[in-house]
Amino acid sequence: MQQVKSGDTVKVHYHGRLTDGTTFDSSEGRDPLEFEVGSGNVIAGFDDGVTGMSVGDKKTINIPVDQAYGPKQDDLLMEFPTDRFPEDMKPEVGMQLNMSNGAGQNFPVIIREVHEGSVVLDANHPLAGEDLTFDLELVEIVGNNPLIIMP
Repeated sequence: MQQVKSGDTVKVHYHGRLTDGTTFDSSEGRDPLEFEVGSGNVIAGFDDGVTGMSVGDKKTINIPVDQAYGPKQDDLLMEFPTDRFPEDMKPEVGMQLNMSNGAGQNFPVIIREVHEGSVVLDANHPLAGEDLTFDLELVEIVGNNPLIIMP
């Protein structure tokens, strides 16, 4: 039976949980996730987890912080003056916003603290600092990049 290797395009159903059991994402009710193994399109631990699986295999993988979204970085916390928000916006803890850097690139932030005159914005990935657990089911190996030997 064919096993997943780097370069294969695969379809996987998954259920992602934090260590406390909280679900953060799932493909339930949706099409399976399709990606090329080893291409960097998913976190390293997910790539490693599907490698060696065969169609129909199910397994649970635990991905440590360093193979997921990395540790939280204090330099991605920034204080931002509330007078720079639109007048009709009331900043609240947990509110998600999009900011733009000087080069015109947008990135998501979450309000972590609200103070008089300022808020603390967090630009870390929402799952940074978390160990992750995934229940996986390999649905299909769509294709691969076979080695072709020419005479």
